[in-house]
Amino acid sequence: MRELRIRLLAGVFAVSGILSWAGARLWNSIGTLPSVPLAAPIVLALIAVVLVATALSLRARLKAQRERVPEAKGVDPLMAARAVVFGQASALVAALVSGMYGGTGVLLLESLDIPARRDQAIYAGFSVLAGIAVIAAAIFLERVCKLPEDDDRNTGATSTA
Repeated sequence: MRELRIRLLAGVFAVSGILSWAGARLWNSIGTLPSVPLAAPIVLALIAVVLVATALSLRARLKAQRERVPEAKGVDPLMAARAVVFGQASALVAALVSGMYGGTGVLLLESLDIPARRDQAIYAGFSVLAGIAVIAAAIFLERVCKLPEDDDRNTGATSTA
């Protein structure tokens, strides 16, 4: 599997942020701007918690397996690969969604004197922070599942987790 590239995630974030900002400006000039849901940062934070919990569980199981602890529950390579794929997909979606809410939030910063817009800007800001937490958790999960021989090759092309 290939590793997550921070540049790719930053690019997805930037492009979706710019497009979202432009779309929000256009939508705002035509009528009312759609709202940022309160559930957005909550859902992103829950995904981050699931990714961190998965990474911590896998790390403990891998450590017990390496130390040959009696009755240690091993890690199925396919399960580890699925966890990494879940983390990578979550990071890409979080970068896209965070950029979208970030672009909308930047537009909302122009009208913080309106209480409803101020609340929407706060929700957008928390969504961006929660999206960054998802990306960090996905990178952590990927590092936990990385095979030791991947460090020697340093190509990142193919590895069997």
